[in-house]
Amino acid sequence: MPPSGSGASPRPPTIADVARTAGVSRTTVSHALNGLGKVDPRTRERIKQVAAELGYRPNLRAQRLRRGEARAIALASSMPFAVAGGPSRLGFYMEVAAAAAESALLHDYALVLVPPVQSGAALDSVDIDGAIVVEPDVDDAAAARLRQRGLPYVALGRPVSPDEAVPYVDLHGAAVAEALLTHLREQGARRPALLVGSGDRHSSVDARAAYERLAAEYGWQPIVASAPESGGEQAGYERCAALLAEHPDLDAVCALVDAFAVGALRAVRDSGRAVPDDVMVVTRYDGLRARTAQPPLTAVDLHLDRAAAAAVDLLLGRLRGDTPAEAVVTVPPPKVIPRESSLRTPPPTTDR
Repeated sequence: MPPSGSGASPRPPTIADVARTAGVSRTTVSHALNGLGKVDPRTRERIKQVAAELGYRPNLRAQRLRRGEARAIALASSMPFAVAGGPSRLGFYMEVAAAAAESALLHDYALVLVPPVQSGAALDSVDIDGAIVVEPDVDDAAAARLRQRGLPYVALGRPVSPDEAVPYVDLHGAAVAEALLTHLREQGARRPALLVGSGDRHSSVDARAAYERLAAEYGWQPIVASAPESGGEQAGYERCAALLAEHPDLDAVCALVDAFAVGALRAVRDSGRAVPDDVMVVTRYDGLRARTAQPPLTAVDLHLDRAAAAAVDLLLGRLRGDTPAEAVVTVPPPKVIPRESSLRTPPPTTDR
């Protein structure tokens, strides 16, 4: 090992130390450790062994500069803070981020978490090779900025913009809505309303279509309302209060945005009704907001850990050039997690 000064921590070994100990040039060491050039296999193995014995660690920054790679990918979303912040900040977005970061590190990539912003300008300041855009809206700001930078990206959730074909992980927007609405019907709902964000994310678009289809099948009077995502819980409260006033016999609300659902619970209580006996409330994402609401909200397991890992694999495949723009990856079907906000009848028991 290289000598150290008195009382000082030994300096880390350099590529020159590995070359001197192995009796080869620094170029040979670089090629051997980075899989470059033509190096005799026996020499390559000896150099790797010497590097391990010395405790040599490559300079990742230098490697990336040589290759022209950042070895980093971003997770970005245009969802407003009213939805992505608060308790949800520890929910949907962070659940995706944690799983994506773990998957990226397994492939020697770092994950850069870009806070939800409306302009997409934050993406200009990060050195990345590509990005995962979470549930892009039509004319999505984050997706637009990535295209302007010439960076590849994939979507978590079906893109709704017709401008460009983008690989994506399917979050089963229609199936989620169908599962929640079917659950409500099984619990006795006959006049359910659908409350979605006023944008055109796939979850809203697909839920509207699913609701209209089921309304026709079951003979429901279609009651569909929207509110701006930027309004958060208060927007959900106000829109649900208006629905209850307009439709006094309303007996269920499927509020896809969890912030809206929490607001809807408050609106039901303030109207003098009880949850779930008078009005049931369900939401899409089984996160912190749903679990800590009073009463706890029936929600859906979206299998976000698997979806996030699949999005990372999809993006890395696009960086390698072996993922077509039309690629679609699916995750397991959504699973409803019934809770007090909609359980009018006890769940069936299983005989042992």
